[in-house]
Amino acid sequence: MSATGETVVVLDRPWTDPVRVAAGLGGGDGALVLLSDGGPGGRWSHVATGPDRVHAGAVEATAAFAALRDPAFGPGTVGLAAYDAGARPATGPRAPIWPDLMLARYPAMLSFDHQTRTVRAIGRGRTTAQAEAAARRAAGWLARAATPAAPAAPAETFAAEAGDDAYRAAVADVVARIAAGELFQANVARAWGGRLRPGADPFDAFLRLQQGRASPFGAYWRIGARALVSNSPELFLAFQAATGRIEARPIKGTRPRAADPAEDAARAADLLASAKDRAENLMIVDLMRNDLARVSQPGSVRVEALFAIERHPTVHHLVSTVTARAAAGVGPADLLEATFPPGSITGAPKHQAMKVIAAHEPPRGPWCGSLFLIEEDGGLTASVLIRTAAFEMDGDGGWRFRTLAGAGIVADSDPAAELAETDAKIAAIRQALAG
Repeated sequence: MSATGETVVVLDRPWTDPVRVAAGLGGGDGALVLLSDGGPGGRWSHVATGPDRVHAGAVEATAAFAALRDPAFGPGTVGLAAYDAGARPATGPRAPIWPDLMLARYPAMLSFDHQTRTVRAIGRGRTTAQAEAAARRAAGWLARAATPAAPAAPAETFAAEAGDDAYRAAVADVVARIAAGELFQANVARAWGGRLRPGADPFDAFLRLQQGRASPFGAYWRIGARALVSNSPELFLAFQAATGRIEARPIKGTRPRAADPAEDAARAADLLASAKDRAENLMIVDLMRNDLARVSQPGSVRVEALFAIERHPTVHHLVSTVTARAAAGVGPADLLEATFPPGSITGAPKHQAMKVIAAHEPPRGPWCGSLFLIEEDGGLTASVLIRTAAFEMDGDGGWRFRTLAGAGIVADSDPAAELAETDAKIAAIRQALAG
């Protein structure tokens, strides 16, 4: 019996590759894939379909995650918080381009443990019979596993919403605002958009991203006429309800990978030695410490790792780890309300950075929001939705998409270098969509 009064049944099954299971189920309405690369940053993958409860809509700025407090959205719930829901207290009302908060509860789910190479078929229900039936339904999905197709690039068009000069001008403006004492750092983004070819599907882009570009927090999720494809390397929050441990792993600092091993190592060393990137990272570490302190036991906030290099298929990143111990009574909704949107994609001070971002960007939608899972013990794993594309279905059944990439702008930022950084960050999504 779970803490919410539901019966939970778990069936252990032999290992099956989660991408093959996802390919067998397909990317139709309700399909969910939370896909880890199996590395240190992402032990678990999850696959499900057929949610029994769905919420999608606007929220009040003073209670952005109120719907998450509904016991109906307990363990087995997946949520997507759009960036603009958290930014609105700073930016004021702006027409949303995506629901502020989407939630879906899955009574049947497969969870893949990449470390032990085992699979758990999880079923939930009001009675033991209902939970057993849900667990058997999830276990049955394993038999549908199929070798993923190698789809062609699905995008018919892929174009920047504004020219390079506009982004360089935005960077220069933020640098000037920093020099004037208005703020210390702001993460300013540029956007691309387009349409998929007739008959193409967002799931095609997801499958292409798994071909040599898997990440710790890859994801595909479709609810109705909206779909999300993410290749995020960044953990926003991990919360262990049993122990109260909170972990955040902000990313600040990027270099593109190189094909030559010596050049690749030199680029990683350059990133690690960069005073600019270390200062940028440290500012966000301090911001995350402040955010976590609002919901943590006094004196429990710690920086466990500072300026670690992480290597991903297309980029090197500079990553730090901040931990804390949750105060009594704190749950996922409290934690998200205290820290959202993520500091690594806003800036410092956070409130002023969001105002500056809004002066240069239209609403972001899901990009730089968070995709999260409420876990069996009431804990939480939440990613930062970078390397992410959002899809919406047209009236004629086709799909249009929008994706963004940003860079943290500080006092000595060079507009041309920041533009190049956004090109490096969008590379994997661009290749998946447009080839």
